[in-house]
Amino acid sequence: MTTLQIGDNAPQFSGVDQDGKTHQLADYLGKKLVVFFYPKANTPGCTAEACDLRDNFERFQANNYALLGVSADSAKAQAKFREKFDFPFPLLADEDKSVIHAFGVWGPKKFMGKEYDGIHRTTFVIDENGIIADVISDVKTKAHTSQILK
Repeated sequence: MTTLQIGDNAPQFSGVDQDGKTHQLADYLGKKLVVFFYPKANTPGCTAEACDLRDNFERFQANNYALLGVSADSAKAQAKFREKFDFPFPLLADEDKSVIHAFGVWGPKKFMGKEYDGIHRTTFVIDENGIIADVISDVKTKAHTSQILK
């Protein structure tokens, strides 16, 4: 779905997390950044994915990775999701979809025979210099850490 590829410069995004704090690409230079887009907070697949990342958070930290979750949910919904599952990473509340569109993960989807527009579950791994090192579009929600830290 996204046109971004390995070797491309990551989009210069700016978004606000569940606590109203702004995050932008420049904040993460010198670190590897995992930006994972998920369709909706507190749904089974998104919960499984985020919990897998939470359960392996120390492995990410040990390898100089920062994590950032993104969906179009409100800050209130993101805060509830983060609190309920004790996520150690911020969740961007991208209600205007500026970050979602910057990464090109919004588009037509099909579910139970219905077509609608939504977020395509996609993860971007960005290196210390802001270059895309990996794009994972076939996300295995329960084993996502092993896809990223392969």
